[in-house]
Amino acid sequence: MRLTMFTDFGLRALMRLAGEPDRSFSTNEIAAEFGISRNHLTKVIRDLAEAGFVETQRGAGGGFRLARPARAITLGQVVRTLEQRHALVECFRTDGGECTLTPRCRLKSRLAAAREAFMRELDATSLADCAVPAPPAGG
Repeated sequence: MRLTMFTDFGLRALMRLAGEPDRSFSTNEIAAEFGISRNHLTKVIRDLAEAGFVETQRGAGGGFRLARPARAITLGQVVRTLEQRHALVECFRTDGGECTLTPRCRLKSRLAAAREAFMRELDATSLADCAVPAPPAGG
């Protein structure tokens, strides 16, 4: 399976927050640390906040932090939330897609089983299991 860059950025940010759960971070700080687009990260953080994974605070001294303990968030929950707009294959789309094989396809059920196995593994992994500690000073 391949996750979108959007989900990748979301997972990175959450893993970093889990490494220092009592601290607020700015999008500039996380974007610089991971070498990713601040504008793109801002959209990711907005979606994470809407889903209840992070809480945000505007203004001076603001930023974002985990909304609940890292042990209470699974990678599966995050991936399902951030990937919900992206079907693994066309026939998994909510509208069914336009695949001409749909009525007689033998692949769809196997892909669905593989996706579920992938998600079961992510469901068994908490954000705390993947926490990223602060980088070394001067590094």
